[in-house]
Amino acid sequence: MNGVVTFDEAPPAGTINLGIGQPSADLLRVDLLREASEAFFNHAHPFDLNYGAQAGDERFLEALAGYLSGGYKATVSPDSLFLTAGSSQGLDFVSTVFGNSGDTVFVEEPSYFLAFQILRDHGLRLVGVPVDDDGMRTDALEELLKEHDPTLVYVIPSYHNPGGHCMSHQRRARLMELGRQHGFLIVADEVYQLLHYHEEPPPAFGTMIDCDTVLSLGSFSKILAPGMRLGWIQGGPGLRKRLLENGFVSSGGSINHYASHIVRHAIDLGLLEELVRELRATYRDRVEVMQESLEAHLGHLATWQRPRGGYFFWLRFDESIDTAAFLDKARELQTGFQAGSLFSCDGRLGNYLRLSFAHYDEDDIREGVARMGRVFA
Repeated sequence: MNGVVTFDEAPPAGTINLGIGQPSADLLRVDLLREASEAFFNHAHPFDLNYGAQAGDERFLEALAGYLSGGYKATVSPDSLFLTAGSSQGLDFVSTVFGNSGDTVFVEEPSYFLAFQILRDHGLRLVGVPVDDDGMRTDALEELLKEHDPTLVYVIPSYHNPGGHCMSHQRRARLMELGRQHGFLIVADEVYQLLHYHEEPPPAFGTMIDCDTVLSLGSFSKILAPGMRLGWIQGGPGLRKRLLENGFVSSGGSINHYASHIVRHAIDLGLLEELVRELRATYRDRVEVMQESLEAHLGHLATWQRPRGGYFFWLRFDESIDTAAFLDKARELQTGFQAGSLFSCDGRLGNYLRLSFAHYDEDDIREGVARMGRVFA
């Protein structure tokens, strides 16, 4: 099954489902991970297969800190990092440690729909904060703070899912100020921070952790391989201490010790840096193909902003249109998308939809968007 990516609810053969937000098969580099794995096993010690240090193997944290220091253009300390099994598990863990059932969490409106489920699994109450092209509207946030006392504020600051926009430097600074004033914890999902295709985004929240107001979530799912199930939390000493005091890590040690060895070698050998350069070039080209195809087939029906990083286009239709009503027709025409209402914490945004350019090559993107045009014809 060469060239096929399998996962839960994978589309039938012949379908080009542009709702899938995962890397395409050609970007999942088996050769790279084979080389990194061989480098590890050539010098592995039996203790490398034990439980591992709670925050993560020291050598891995040093390698990750060095890689992020280059990517963020700012010094990252290994002592600020905590290994996770990916950003979703990281968000679940943060919710466990810092949230209590009944607490209020502010989320962007729209935001990543599966984050809603994670937060609600912990009994957390979601309140949406509007966004625009500069990210979460801090003026709207300030108004909501008059009515609510949030424990957490969850944001996707760079190349937002689904919106594709970047939070401006000014709003990042203002959000930090409000966090200090009101005592809420900012949980910044920064999995797309390094996937910029033109100019670099504003500094990551992971560079603003000194005051214990923010935790930054990162993942190798978007820059290496989802199946590694490896990511990180970055935070100040007080917050990191609370993560380490949790019974889960006290019992089991490092959350993914083995995979961290493979990724450490991928970093040390320069393989990850090379791959991310390739991803930026590939995705930059796919963005342009999808932009041109959308202009040709949906330009008369929808509006959008060309993303400058990340995975997604976010299309807005006339308010009379409910995109979810077109999902069955999309399946009939062997294509697909994510309906906008999924990304609203209270079921609004029905006239939007999300498309991804990550899972298909340029020819499939052209054909998939052409099919989308027939869906809404």
